[in-house]
Amino acid sequence: MTVANKVIISCAVTGSIHTPSMSPHLPITADEIAQSALAAAEAGAAIVHLHARNPVDGRPDQTPEAFEPFLRVIKQSSNVVVNLTTGGSPYMSVEERVRPAATWKPEIASLNMGSMNFGLFPMLKRFKEFKHEWEPQMLENSKDLVFRNSFKDIAYALTTLNETGARYEFECYDTSHLYNLHYFWTEGLVKAPLFIQTCFGLLGGIGPHPDDIMHMKRTADRLFGDQYRWSVLGAGRSQMPTAAIAAAMGGNVRVGLEDSLWLGKGKLAPTNASQVLQVRKIIEGLGLEVATPDEARDILQLKGGDKVGF
Repeated sequence: MTVANKVIISCAVTGSIHTPSMSPHLPITADEIAQSALAAAEAGAAIVHLHARNPVDGRPDQTPEAFEPFLRVIKQSSNVVVNLTTGGSPYMSVEERVRPAATWKPEIASLNMGSMNFGLFPMLKRFKEFKHEWEPQMLENSKDLVFRNSFKDIAYALTTLNETGARYEFECYDTSHLYNLHYFWTEGLVKAPLFIQTCFGLLGGIGPHPDDIMHMKRTADRLFGDQYRWSVLGAGRSQMPTAAIAAAMGGNVRVGLEDSLWLGKGKLAPTNASQVLQVRKIIEGLGLEVATPDEARDILQLKGGDKVGF
């Protein structure tokens, strides 16, 4: 099997959507994030997608200083590709969200490709008891939340981070986001191969039905031809079914506790690595091979781990 046909597994280790009260397994401290990322890499993740949190109450922390401890540990202990969020939290400004990637100059930075309603409040029906006051408030406030990613915001992120040599995980939650990306591509602000992460199952974005997955793939094929590399993430219960569909279609996959806390119906995932191992079984069961970090670098044409700022 050629390198180009191998499947890249990304693992989103902690995120900013799920809160500490929802799962005792969610990494919160810098040490927990580092060790969880390293275990995911050992299990087969070529890329780890990273957020930082306040170690006391678990709320999202987008200060560059919060990222430094786990970035250093991961770099010293693994060859895994590091992907830093510029999504941060939908309640933050774009300047705040971009700062860690601008400071630490990773090989990849995530980038949301359009504004959208971002409905987290349905989780209030499933989770009733919270350790920290900010948790239910954050979920409730999402009833009136628009996650802003305007053309100006996206251009700011691109012009800031292009100077670092980073490439992007373009997070697209609907077909309009693919068209937004196409605009920036034709304007020359981004270059191929584009790493497009189509995101399914979040309230406010496209759903996780197989027809939705096919629609996003067809749209991306029409807009970008062979100039992109396709990956998917499914939120919550749609995580593994979405990954299975995409892998069977030649796509790459993203798993991790940022996207889903679960390993199966009613069963919390004990680690990020457990989700990586589960999706790896799906991939290898299809007769496919998982990409190593260096193979992912080759496929995505990344600058290399020796050119990051940590």
